[in-house]
Amino acid sequence: MGGSNETIVEPEVEENSSFILHPSSLAVCLVSGGMDSCVTAAIAHRENEELAFLHVSYGQRTARREQRAFEELAGYFQVAKRMVASIDYLNKIGGSSLTDAEIMVTEADLGSQEIPTSYVPFRNAHLLSIAASWAEVINARRIYIGAVSEDSSGYPDCRPEFYQAFQRAIDVGTKPETQIEIITPVIHMRKSEIVNRGLELGAPLGLTWSCYSSEDKACGRCDSCALRLRAFSQAGVADPIGYA
Repeated sequence: MGGSNETIVEPEVEENSSFILHPSSLAVCLVSGGMDSCVTAAIAHRENEELAFLHVSYGQRTARREQRAFEELAGYFQVAKRMVASIDYLNKIGGSSLTDAEIMVTEADLGSQEIPTSYVPFRNAHLLSIAASWAEVINARRIYIGAVSEDSSGYPDCRPEFYQAFQRAIDVGTKPETQIEIITPVIHMRKSEIVNRGLELGAPLGLTWSCYSSEDKACGRCDSCALRLRAFSQAGVADPIGYA
């Protein structure tokens, strides 16, 4: 358009991104309350004009503490659109130490190639389905999720190919005019890189909660705590939350 002085600012793109980000006014961000989702929210906050925060409780041991972290993070980022959904039927299905009281939360073995007992079978498919439904209703163009593949517990539904497959499901399972893109900005990062990225963005890591077994002080022994502690150690900074 001749004579226009409007400047279009393109959002920041991670070097390892396999897609091109386009300007979007609204995005749904899945926020568990943990470190990875916090940093993902900070990235989404930079790349979009408005966010809608989604938190899903699935009958896990630390559900109340995680929801508290979600609310505090939503307040920090000044997110008005918030939804808390419950899929506690995953507790009835069981099969995970996070949802089944009869399965012990095992101590971390970071050198093991086995999928830990904390894996909740196909959980992220349930989360993405809720996010896609909400995104279609509120006309959001993106769904952000803080999945980590490279330096994590090895959950099968955190692998890039899972999100590529789910993207195809969204494409064929929504209205023809609906355009929703799954964004996984930290999926290829090491945990220490996620810590550093969070510090660069000023993400409130002290508001997050990662422990799988305790709602008071983090246990420091479960898989999630061990990965988090190692990440902060490798990043050369102190973890701002308290441990037992």
